[in-house]
Amino acid sequence: METYIKVEDVEKYYGSSGIITKAVERVSFEISKGEFIGIMGESGSGKTSLLNVLATIDTATAGHIYFEGKDITKMSEDVRSEFRKENLGFIFQNFNLLDTMTLQENIYMPLILNEEKSNDIIKRTEEIINILGIKEVGNKYPYQVSGGQQQRCACARALVNNPKLILADEPTGALDPQNSENLMELLLEINKKFKTTILMVTHDSFSASYCNRILFLENGKISYEIYRGARSREEYLGAILDAQKA
Repeated sequence: METYIKVEDVEKYYGSSGIITKAVERVSFEISKGEFIGIMGESGSGKTSLLNVLATIDTATAGHIYFEGKDITKMSEDVRSEFRKENLGFIFQNFNLLDTMTLQENIYMPLILNEEKSNDIIKRTEEIINILGIKEVGNKYPYQVSGGQQQRCACARALVNNPKLILADEPTGALDPQNSENLMELLLEINKKFKTTILMVTHDSFSASYCNRILFLENGKISYEIYRGARSREEYLGAILDAQKA
């Protein structure tokens, strides 16, 4: 498969005055185009720090990240901001929806920031709302709908600008088991239907079982990885649980 993202000896340190925390230490891996990859690990293992560096929200202390052959670690902040708008979609644990805007307005906000034409904004938003099954609540505000509908809205917002990569940080963390399963089925559908590459940070084994591949972080380093291969999702879930016990 085509290598889409290459992470090469990435490190992220925090602190000063001689007190340094190594959140990410010499991490290297590749992501293929269209892959659904998970990152797992205990709290404090470096999952979110790694995600933030990949998202260019934070800057790597050392190492390189190549996105379609371009080293994004060398970009200025202005260029990184444009890179995020043009290439990335984000899904957060707490949805991060604006209560002063309707769901539809929340969804098309990335298109406004990208200065898309009004007709294109309306067309793309309606298309995504229909695909994700939230047309009937599009004019409601976030506080007027269920957590599951809010998370669908968050997915729609992440997808509306047709991103090359979706980054999901504990997307099921605030959901009950049924809505968690619904969301993971939705992400899998997005991955397969749109061929969108997805990188998800999660501590939840069930959610991770939807990924093609999982990297396990321990003390800022990749300790091991597993592939689903030809296994059923149930078999894969068992392998994930076994790996966590190892």
